Amino acid sequence: MQTVLWLLVSLFFGFLVLNTLHYLFYAILGRLGRADDVPPAADLPKKRIAVLVPAYKEDAVILESVQANLNQDYPDTHYDLIVIADSFQPHTLDALALMPVRVLPVSFEVSTVTKALNAALGTLSAGDYDIVVVADADNHLATDFLSRVNSAFAQGWKAIQGHRVAKNTNTRVAVLDAVSEEINNHITRKGYRAAGVSATIIGSGMAIDLGLMKAAMNNLTTIGGFDKELAMKLAVGNHKIGYLEKAYVYDEKVAKRAVFEHQRTRWIAAQWQFVADYFKPGMRNLLAGQWLSGIKLVQEMALPKVLLLGILLIVTLLCLLIGHLSSLLLSVSLLLALCFSMALSIPGYLWKRLSIRDLGVVFTLMISFGRALLNMRKAFKSFMHTPHNA
Repeated sequence: MQTVLWLLVSLFFGFLVLNTLHYLFYAILGRLGRADDVPPAADLPKKRIAVLVPAYKEDAVILESVQANLNQDYPDTHYDLIVIADSFQPHTLDALALMPVRVLPVSFEVSTVTKALNAALGTLSAGDYDIVVVADADNHLATDFLSRVNSAFAQGWKAIQGHRVAKNTNTRVAVLDAVSEEINNHITRKGYRAAGVSATIIGSGMAIDLGLMKAAMNNLTTIGGFDKELAMKLAVGNHKIGYLEKAYVYDEKVAKRAVFEHQRTRWIAAQWQFVADYFKPGMRNLLAGQWLSGIKLVQEMALPKVLLLGILLIVTLLCLLIGHLSSLLLSVSLLLALCFSMALSIPGYLWKRLSIRDLGVVFTLMISFGRALLNMRKAFKSFMHTPHNA
């Protein structure tokens, strides 16, 4: 019995070590490496771009976002903004009809981003567009976003992720959500690219070759978190995903703890479903030397950083109470390494927004993450929409 217990504890600590080293390794690489940005050039041929905006009951934000996203420095003859309007109010549709955008009204028994995107992709032909950009209903693309995408594709890229940053930091929860986003940008995008593997995509602010997008989106099964499955299909096709650090996408951060918990419930469920669906094929690919898809699976098996932080804090306290010195030293070392990884990944402009009082919010968000883990079954049954405010 003691041998079995020792083995389980060793496996548990081994899992924590691997997760912590994952964040530390890529956080350091993110500092040493560089992204895939290419300065926009006026003389480059302009590709035709379809900007798809899947929007479910987004009457509060869609008009402002559409107006902001029409201010591109890219020729308006070479891109179209296409709003996939699911369950919009009639007055919103009337207002959109007066704007220079395409509106595709859709309705589903169970609404998902995957269904909305596939409905729009079915209307696009290779003769009309070369690239698909996906933006959330609340996203504001920087004025040079499409120009930077065009430059990257001129260099041979077929899939890229832009740099999603906070549009709002009006509450402590929003500030910490912005910090979390930038840590992910540094580690799972810039750090991954420094290691020579694909950057992760987020589901918005990404640009993909139209043909690849259609092929990859075909037969997707996830209710939420379609981006993970999409990235795996690109990896299976041996298509790397680049990261444009200077192609900004301004994204609304959640301002309330309840919305944070709701959103993370969907994200955790998506990660769980992805690992469950792709564990066996991903491991086969890894053993067969198909590194892109195999590494993608390993990366997605990493614990969310806030959840890992909470677990390490609990383990450290338990080791302290039990008085097991070697375990205590290990857990403290892992906790410090994780904190160092996150500190290394936070950009300077957000350090200025942080204060000691934010530490209290961190602990409440850890609790919310735990609750999200317990409630993730809800996300398997229906799409959990994150509401946005005007």
